[in-house]
Amino acid sequence: MTIRLLLLMSILSLMACKDNQTLTTQEEEQYLQLGDSISNIMQKELLKNVKQAIQQRGIDYAVDFCNVKAIPLTDSLSMFNNVKIQRLSDKNRNPNNAIHSQADKMAWEKLSTDKTDFIEVESSKDIFYYKPIILALPTCLKCHGSSSDIAGTTQEMIDLKYPADKAVGYTMGDLRGMWKIQLK
Repeated sequence: MTIRLLLLMSILSLMACKDNQTLTTQEEEQYLQLGDSISNIMQKELLKNVKQAIQQRGIDYAVDFCNVKAIPLTDSLSMFNNVKIQRLSDKNRNPNNAIHSQADKMAWEKLSTDKTDFIEVESSKDIFYYKPIILALPTCLKCHGSSSDIAGTTQEMIDLKYPADKAVGYTMGDLRGMWKIQLK
């Protein structure tokens, strides 16, 4: 899988040198495949690490773990894949994951309606991949669900680590956030 990903990234790097800002259907499909592959790797790695934290010391420890390790893990996989990966949400837990730009607000609106990944080419010729993050695991509700889903000690840890937290009140199948990947 890694060799295929590197080959696809090489092809896409060559295509990115084009002067025009529109993509052919084939180019868009290749960027969609690349973005999907990277976001799937990121999601699996993040969930694997959270699962290990829960198994080691419980849900409260997983909150602390995410506070310390989620952004560095994302940055590490960004560097490895030579892209910029972000997790954004209108109900962010970490202030660094808030939706700020107009382009991201428009992407959020589109994902809120369609819940389908897509590519955007900005006027700067930057290519961005957006993909919805759907709350799909019951364990996620232990930190992101309603007050009846979140244990008191877990809520205390969330309040301690994320005083301006907005990332609660979700149910299974809700749009929790979006992946934004700036492709080279």
